Amino acid sequence: MTALRSSLSSLPGRRGLVALVAVLASLAASPSPARAGEPAPEGDRLTVTVRDAGGGADGTYEVRCRPSGGTHPDPDGACAAVERRTRWGQDAFAPAPRDAVCTMQYGGPATARITGIWAGRRVDATYDRANGCAIERWDRLVPLLPEVGRAPGAPGA
Repeated sequence: MTALRSSLSSLPGRRGLVALVAVLASLAASPSPARAGEPAPEGDRLTVTVRDAGGGADGTYEVRCRPSGGTHPDPDGACAAVERRTRWGQDAFAPAPRDAVCTMQYGGPATARITGIWAGRRVDATYDRANGCAIERWDRLVPLLPEVGRAPGAPGA
């Protein structure tokens, strides 16, 4: 604050006052930080609904990130999985491109829907395991989405 005062005092009268008002207005407009242990009021929040995954993974889970929390069985891992997919200007939940060449393999009946807010954007994405592209898209978000479809002893199992 002292540095701000000294910077403003070097500006001629009215310009200094205008700059001070602009700084104070921007501070008032910025969201207040969350208290320790509480999520930011408009932070990253996702609702994940999983069906037909088996192994006790079906259900609806809430995930909050920064700080992580919610009803998801692994909120830290879930947040990290989405964070790995997050890139400026790209949708971390985007479907496979329409012109993608996908293997014709079936990964099982599991489906999922993810809704909420991530990186300031609304999310409403659906997932299944109907072909190789869909399986890969699902697996990139494990453990946000449950790991399914691996036979015992298979690579990565």
